[in-house]
Amino acid sequence: MSTTAPRLYVPDALAAGAEVALSAAQAHYLRDVMRASPGDAVRLFNGRDGAWLAEIAALGKGKGSLAVRDLLAPQRAEPEIWLLFAPLKSARQDMLVEKAVELGVSVLQPVLTERTQTRRVNAERLQAQVVEAAEQCERLSVPEVRPLADLAAVLGSWPAARTLFYGDESGGGAPALAAFSAAPGTGGDALLVGPEGGFSPRELDVLHAASFSLGVGFGPRILRAETAALVGLSLWQAARGDGGLSPRA
Repeated sequence: MSTTAPRLYVPDALAAGAEVALSAAQAHYLRDVMRASPGDAVRLFNGRDGAWLAEIAALGKGKGSLAVRDLLAPQRAEPEIWLLFAPLKSARQDMLVEKAVELGVSVLQPVLTERTQTRRVNAERLQAQVVEAAEQCERLSVPEVRPLADLAAVLGSWPAARTLFYGDESGGGAPALAAFSAAPGTGGDALLVGPEGGFSPRELDVLHAASFSLGVGFGPRILRAETAALVGLSLWQAARGDGGLSPRA
């Protein structure tokens, strides 16, 4: 089976012999974009049951179904890293979300800070971007997208065992790679990147004082928010994640 077969995320349970109904958007994609027809192969994943080979059973305008055939790869554990970010203007946020999914984030949490300029997030659009990026990059999971929340509220209910690394543009943070290379804690990790203009002095005071947080720096240059996030995720994956593993077969 060619690895160029279209790859789709579906919420349905996947097992040999199961039938999966296509959404209108998926049917349009297969029929009108990929020019697929009944009998053609499709690859499926749902974030729980691994990767599966399916066959188009029926395909019409805005509808269709797939017959699930064979398991291609079992579900596997992935390194877990949360990303907290202040919303950005559309094009820059689109890039951030797509690349963060490619870099293995397990949770995307938009947060409002005192200096956040973009105060709204289109949750439906964000979810669609996450699914599309997961389909494209061969992940077997789809990151959780959490609702926009005030940073203070997120910190107030933070799980104490999870380490929160935050970009400290004040210059007082530890070098990020060194911090990520230290022995990990027991509750997982998260990365917080502030807005354009950085965190306010009050927010930095709260972050400095929190027992679960650690400021990190990304070098001597001032980075845009989306660049800092992607640099941080890349360094974390290299130090603690699967960035050093061989490419997928």
